[in-house]
Amino acid sequence: MSERDRFIEENIGLVHTCAKRFHGRGPEYEDLFQAGCVGLVKAVDHFEPERGFCFSTYAVPLIIGEMRRLFRDGGSVRVSRSIRELSLKASRVREELTAQWDREPTVSEIASRLERTPEEVAQALSAGLPTLSLTRSGEEDDGEQIDLPGEAIEERITDRLALQQVLSELEGRDRALIVLRYLKSETQQKTAEQLGMTQVQVSRRERAILETMRKKLIS
Repeated sequence: MSERDRFIEENIGLVHTCAKRFHGRGPEYEDLFQAGCVGLVKAVDHFEPERGFCFSTYAVPLIIGEMRRLFRDGGSVRVSRSIRELSLKASRVREELTAQWDREPTVSEIASRLERTPEEVAQALSAGLPTLSLTRSGEEDDGEQIDLPGEAIEERITDRLALQQVLSELEGRDRALIVLRYLKSETQQKTAEQLGMTQVQVSRRERAILETMRKKLIS
């Protein structure tokens, strides 16, 4: 197994965590999981650790984005013939391995059997999913409207990424001040003692830093 595949396997739990948040709102859990795998593979391929972000913080929005496509795509999706053929092969292999191992095989295991990359298999499996109409019509449900999952999860993650970026741009002492005050919940007096400042200096500097951060976050 390559280092890339091993990293995907190690972080597959992120897909399960995200799928559980959306489960019961329309698509089947398996469909959510397969779509999430596409996002995970994209995250692994484009993650830049030198930027200083945690992988999960970067990956979760991509995973959720792929899952939300199941809710947004109400019409037919045009899929290439090669993807359709790979989707059928991957589905057959998945059924065979499930029967053989008495468990659901991972995307990497299916890819290994097909001698394809996990990304190709994840995309093929996702392409084979049935589409979901946002407004169902018919005698049984009387056009019941399906509620899309809210943006709260993505918004929180996006806000956190933006905040981390702004914090990383602060000078060392200013960053330490904000960390002490808002992440470690220290009082201004305790913060002043640790930074060799007076409480008045901490209070003034804190206001100035927060104003600078606010401007950057809303720009």
